[in-house]
Amino acid sequence: MGEIGTRAGIAALALLSLAVATSAAGCASDKATGGGADAGAVSGDGVKTGPGVTATTITVSALTDLTGPYASFGKSQTQAQQLYFDQVNAGGGVCGRKYELVVRDHGYDTQKAVAAYTEVAPRSAAIAQFIGSPMITALKQRVDGDRLLTIPMAWATTLLGSRAIQVTGTTYDIDMINGVEFLTKQKGVRSGDKIGHLYFEGDYGESSLNGSKYAADRLGLRIVEQKIKATDQDMSAQVAAFKAAGVKAVLVSVGPRQTASLVGVSLAKGMDVPFVGSNSAYSPQLLGTPAAPALLKDFYYVTAGTPVSVKNPGMRKLVADYQAKYPGETLDSGVASGWSAAMIVDEAMKKACEAKDLSRDGVLNAHRSQSSFGGDFGTPMDFTFFDKPASRSSYVLKPDKAALGGAVVFREPEVSELAKDYPVPVG
Repeated sequence: MGEIGTRAGIAALALLSLAVATSAAGCASDKATGGGADAGAVSGDGVKTGPGVTATTITVSALTDLTGPYASFGKSQTQAQQLYFDQVNAGGGVCGRKYELVVRDHGYDTQKAVAAYTEVAPRSAAIAQFIGSPMITALKQRVDGDRLLTIPMAWATTLLGSRAIQVTGTTYDIDMINGVEFLTKQKGVRSGDKIGHLYFEGDYGESSLNGSKYAADRLGLRIVEQKIKATDQDMSAQVAAFKAAGVKAVLVSVGPRQTASLVGVSLAKGMDVPFVGSNSAYSPQLLGTPAAPALLKDFYYVTAGTPVSVKNPGMRKLVADYQAKYPGETLDSGVASGWSAAMIVDEAMKKACEAKDLSRDGVLNAHRSQSSFGGDFGTPMDFTFFDKPASRSSYVLKPDKAALGGAVVFREPEVSELAKDYPVPVG
């Protein structure tokens, strides 16, 4: 996810996430025994197999955050993926095999993520969810060398360039370019104005900043930077800096708790400007905190993912099935992104089965053969290349208390003129 309130609001989320961590992991984590078939082995049905694939099972892993800053997203992503694989299994599985989902919680800690990958990778046919740009960046060479199809829940450009790693949708820089153009077209920002950009140090923030600087340079704007750590919570100093600089808008590439502090303090201090966030900057749980009025007033966020409030057939079915299996649980962007990532893995397995090759190379070849993927859950994606984003089209979403998932479409997905020709940095 990038890099995902008041203290009270986040404390409540943390307690909720801790309460479900055991159940979410327990229902899926420890029952899978993996697979471990040697690459190149051929099963009795004539299908070539690899690690994580037996005659009866395909083991898929999720390296998630159930106890750290993105615990609410990690929970919903994991539950959505368990729902997806359960439904496939109920329908007979894929290639005569049933999925088993292994879940490991790294708590958004790179060292724990590396240890978890070391444990599960040898017995996994794919990783359907891996939260955190820093964690995946640390393992990028290993994942590529292992040829293990991996779906990151992170969108930094440093993750591009690996055939095994599929960054879904847009990257953070593309979203910020589309966001800056949105500000100039619909929010009155014009050449000569200053725009603030609050961002996390590290891959998430730097990738987002690359996009905002690129757009600002070409539109005659000036970026006022404020870099923070993921552990920083009070944005009063950053608001003071933005206000002193006279910014006309603020870009937000941090986590939800920092977003809540930023917009809440800004409105309290009389800085009434529009805010445009990266896809990891907002969580619907924030609408239950004191920051809600400020978020509802003039905050937007940019993403390639379709919000759960959209009433297309696929999303309606997902929402109904999710609510039936997990009654009372919050619907957030993690539900749709987790489901979509599970679908990407499943489609690769189905195509690999058609070719009678469930080895890691077979799965990757099948995945990389798909030039149009998306449907009801996001903007169309092209998986045939891995040195640029799968999509350059972004929604602009707006918080809404009455909407499922706490957000509605403010602007349908578009590729801005600047994003079309933007040379995305790789690795």
